Amino acid sequence: MDLLALIADPGAWLALLTLVALEVVLGIDNLVFIAILSNKLPKSQQTRARRIGLALALIMRIAMLMLIGWIVTLRAPLFDLGLQGAPGPHGETSFETAFSGRDLILLAGGLFLLWKATKEIHHAMDPEGVSGEMLDKDKGFAEIGFTAAIAQIIVLDLVFSIDSILTAVGMTDEVPIMIVAVVITVTIMLFAADPLARFIDKNPTIVMLALAFLVMIGLVLIADAFGFHVPKGYIYGAMGFSVAVELLNMVRRNRRAHRHHPGAGA
Repeated sequence: MDLLALIADPGAWLALLTLVALEVVLGIDNLVFIAILSNKLPKSQQTRARRIGLALALIMRIAMLMLIGWIVTLRAPLFDLGLQGAPGPHGETSFETAFSGRDLILLAGGLFLLWKATKEIHHAMDPEGVSGEMLDKDKGFAEIGFTAAIAQIIVLDLVFSIDSILTAVGMTDEVPIMIVAVVITVTIMLFAADPLARFIDKNPTIVMLALAFLVMIGLVLIADAFGFHVPKGYIYGAMGFSVAVELLNMVRRNRRAHRHHPGAGA
């Protein structure tokens, strides 16, 4: 479609707004991971790491949109293990054994998230057991090098970008709309990254909750790779409920602290 005709089309604007909203929701996973990882860097490097990570996410998404024809082929099966899943209530199998390129990427990304989140939870629970890494004694989390942080961000950017682009393809056929939606989404994430990272850094219980979310997201990616699709609404609903409960706990803790130490907030 001609660009001017696209601009004048109300349907195109509706598709853009819908896609931006969906991409922002899907980008929460990516943003939480970048926030947790960047907080493990020295203070002077944290903001730069977040900006580089989100810039790379933007570049990857736009590059994939330029290769949209190839990205769509990632849904085509590459091989089949030939195993049969347990029959469901309507005779269908509970999981698939035919793997596409997308499935393999989601599987690798899910396993990486499980490994990374489990490792960070272990560091938080047993800081003295950390070996081979510098330990931030105030946070209880191991610090990592800047290059290592960027490399890990790139891996997850790739996984989340492919899922994001395939979702966009299902909503519109117009590449310009997808590009504008991606730019708007990453810009929103860029403004939200620093406040989110500061909030996570100041609240250790939120860190543990975010790591638990990453474990859940990793499991969902692995399940998706095997053809077991968990509706995203359930996932984000559970995450939202957990965050709401934790915020109530934080308010309760703060009020209790003020009662016991009235001058603490002065």
